[in-house]
Amino acid sequence: MTTQTTSYSPGRSVEMMVNMGPQHPSTHGVFRLVLDIDGERVTRVEPFIGYLHRGTEKLCEGELYRQVITLFDRVDYLANFNCEHAFVLAVEKLLGVKPPERAELIRIILLELSRIASHLMFYSACGADVGVLGTSFMYGFRERENIQALFEAVSGARMMHNYFRVGGVKNDLPADFDVLLNDLIPALERGVKECDELLTGSEVFLERTQGVGAIGAAEAIALGVSGPNLRACGVVHDIRRVEPYSLYDTFDFDVPVGSHGDCFDRYLVRVEEMRQSLRVVKQAARRLSPGPVLAANLPRGLRPPAGEVYVPTEGPRGEFGVYLISDGKDRPYRVKIRAPSFVNLMALPVMLRDAYVADVVAILASIDIVMGDVDR
Repeated sequence: MTTQTTSYSPGRSVEMMVNMGPQHPSTHGVFRLVLDIDGERVTRVEPFIGYLHRGTEKLCEGELYRQVITLFDRVDYLANFNCEHAFVLAVEKLLGVKPPERAELIRIILLELSRIASHLMFYSACGADVGVLGTSFMYGFRERENIQALFEAVSGARMMHNYFRVGGVKNDLPADFDVLLNDLIPALERGVKECDELLTGSEVFLERTQGVGAIGAAEAIALGVSGPNLRACGVVHDIRRVEPYSLYDTFDFDVPVGSHGDCFDRYLVRVEEMRQSLRVVKQAARRLSPGPVLAANLPRGLRPPAGEVYVPTEGPRGEFGVYLISDGKDRPYRVKIRAPSFVNLMALPVMLRDAYVADVVAILASIDIVMGDVDR
């Protein structure tokens, strides 16, 4: 972190420029913030992005439809399944393909476990960034490791799963999946409860997060904020509810919301979302029955008819959408990703308005950005 000051003369305020990043442990990636501060207060903030840009959207144009899935694994690398799902849904919509029910249920189990794993990563880093306890990493990663082990058993990879397919999933669940899931669910329920008890009632954590980095519902909507950051403002908007996809309209779960739109509400919404995701996982597991996991009669070489679609999904960070254009060939003509981290980051200058310098890291942590999702 570097600073730059203007010349000082008695009797007038002196602003200082603070360069935070691009290599800074609390930015969770290669990200730079330029802060103008007056004393202990932030007067202006300018985010700089692009350090992790890999040209994912352009790369999609040169890959076969089945190959594109591996590129989506690397967008939000903390929620791989959620990214894969958005793309295959877009292709399925163009093709008019409906996956078998077993495949849909497998997807939903993995999607909601992925949401929990992502929120556990947020929880772990949030506790450390706020300065309460490094213990949050121990609690969060203990539970997240169990989820990653299940993902590896299903897909063969801890991350970058390449498991979802147009029309279903790559292969059926392992023979011991029921045992693994039945062991995992109660362990996660206990783990989420312990995580909640560790931070939520902590006086230090409350002091560092309540009333800090608040944003109103109207401002959040105007900026395109989505996901837990929007729901923390009191807006009941979850794409799984308002624009149901897959089988989500057949599941019973609540949409947690906050009321103040501050760091604490953004944290609390995610903690409650983990419980709701576990509700969905248990319902989906009960409905699993033998059957195919891939739609029948799909050609080996996919050639969706010429056309364009936009498919929004509810990722752990908000609306993860895919705009796909096909020209009838075996490769996409155009792929555009609506990345929630990128859009949510636009609210950072509002959240940091007149904030204390000491709160900058806590506010940034509460947005829960992933730089692969921001830069693509």
